[in-house]
Amino acid sequence: MQNSPASDGEGPARPDQAEPPVAAAAPAGDDVTDELARIEDRYKRALADLDNYRKRAAREVEQRVAEARESMLRDWLDAVDSVERAIRMQSDPACRDGLQAVLAQMSATLARQGVQRLGASGEEFDPERHEAVAVQPAEDVPDRTVLSVERSGYALGDRVIRPAQVVVARTPEHAR
Repeated sequence: MQNSPASDGEGPARPDQAEPPVAAAAPAGDDVTDELARIEDRYKRALADLDNYRKRAAREVEQRVAEARESMLRDWLDAVDSVERAIRMQSDPACRDGLQAVLAQMSATLARQGVQRLGASGEEFDPERHEAVAVQPAEDVPDRTVLSVERSGYALGDRVIRPAQVVVARTPEHAR
């Protein structure tokens, strides 16, 4: 016969005589402190990652909204250009007055959106705000002065949406 606790000759095993189950060795105090510090560090890093993600997502949303707004404004500027060309080509004063009223309304709408017109005759040429489409020799104005604006430019705040297309003056000693 096999030896079993009940058959080892001492009688049936009683519950009060059973050996206590072997418990996992409890980590020492330093081990618990180290583990707690690691978990706390991971928690803080996860919070920082979440915060960074939220900020990045907010920036991306703002950037996409700004890009969509600029795209819509560029389309609107094409319509403004068309009205300006129609005014220049119109010989009927009544029609010209009507088109100028429409242009004034469009310009007011752009101004409410924070859009400013760039480029005016007499300004100094600025490559950040102007696109030179022609250069003309001129002695009566300083070098690099805008002589005329062929197409207005526009800015939204400090960001140029479209540079002004301008004719720039060059003094004879600078012209080559």
